[in-house]
Amino acid sequence: MTRTCRPNCIVPPHLLEKLLRSDDAEVHKAALATLLTTASLRGERTIRASFAGIATPGNGRRTVFDCQNDRLLSLATLIRTEDGAPSTDDSVNRAFDGLGTTRDFYRDVFNRSSIDDQGMRLDGYVHFSTHYNNAFWDGQQMVFGDGDGRIFTDFTGSLTVIAHELTHGVTENTAALAYHNQSGALNESVSDVFGSLVKQWSLKQSVDEADWMIGSEVFTPGIEGDALRSMRDPGHAYDNALLGKDPQPDHMSKYVNLPDSENGDFGGVHINSGIPNKAFYLVATGIGGFAFEAAGLIWYESLKASSPDTQFQDFADTTYQKAGELYGAGSAEQLAVLTAWQDVGIQISGVPTAVARARSLGGTRDGVAGREDGLAALSRQIGALAAQVTGLSNEVNALKASR
Repeated sequence: MTRTCRPNCIVPPHLLEKLLRSDDAEVHKAALATLLTTASLRGERTIRASFAGIATPGNGRRTVFDCQNDRLLSLATLIRTEDGAPSTDDSVNRAFDGLGTTRDFYRDVFNRSSIDDQGMRLDGYVHFSTHYNNAFWDGQQMVFGDGDGRIFTDFTGSLTVIAHELTHGVTENTAALAYHNQSGALNESVSDVFGSLVKQWSLKQSVDEADWMIGSEVFTPGIEGDALRSMRDPGHAYDNALLGKDPQPDHMSKYVNLPDSENGDFGGVHINSGIPNKAFYLVATGIGGFAFEAAGLIWYESLKASSPDTQFQDFADTTYQKAGELYGAGSAEQLAVLTAWQDVGIQISGVPTAVARARSLGGTRDGVAGREDGLAALSRQIGALAAQVTGLSNEVNALKASR
């Protein structure tokens, strides 16, 4: 099957366009070069994507190449293999380690064999182009720019960037979420979710210990900003004169309607992803413990159950269903999913609003007590609804008898 593989670059176009308007000639030049290079690659990536399904199996073996600031991957020099010694180039080693950590996460946590679940080789290319302010997955390999040194640093330095981009490959080989509007925003959000989870898993961080930032390492020290995106607080990752204010919404009432075009970021896929990002953060913190366990499994199984045109509502409903299948109807995990989506303005289909609010009547975030409280709250709501139906039925019968 031939797939159209649009750019899945980690740096969103609205940031590069902002830099393009900078009065600083060097900043402007780097932004322009990055945008032009990315645009020229789009057709090449579409061609490569048609061959994505025939990638050579290799038990997730890693290979890293040095582009030596060229744009032609075919001319890159092989530097490090799975059986080789570490390189003297830190970029090579960081890329190699990031590929391995992401591979191991999917294997150990979800029993997935590499990106395609068939042992796909993991090839990385470092030092791509000159002052290239981005990193991307092109359907077959991971490519890293060095950054311009003014705004962005070497992209191999961020594990969340590596895991985010490789997760686009996972999405391509599962739901294949179409890269525009809500399905495209879900595509970006899924990569953010698992990008963050790979980092949390590697550091064994709990939901309370994690920073929930995507690309916190990519800005140079001179740039005022925490990261490219914040899952805890979408819209608050950065706010400065050079980059502007983070435009991500955290609620459906703030959904940004943009043209489904290249200039409109294909409907704002990098912007509106803040809504499902916030939902996942709320689910994870609502359940507690390690986010890569219950919350991560719910999201992973929901991704596998999704399709190219899945919308926010569809995905929310699927996560609720999967939480029930995995942990039981009315479980603390399922009620955490219900409440989280409601808190970002999406009500699970067919579930009364009061049921989600009943979760606050429970006690703990985790453990048996939380599950029992959830079931008790659900039972109370069902009982109340049944009583209302009975009351209405009696009123109807009384009206009929009076005629």
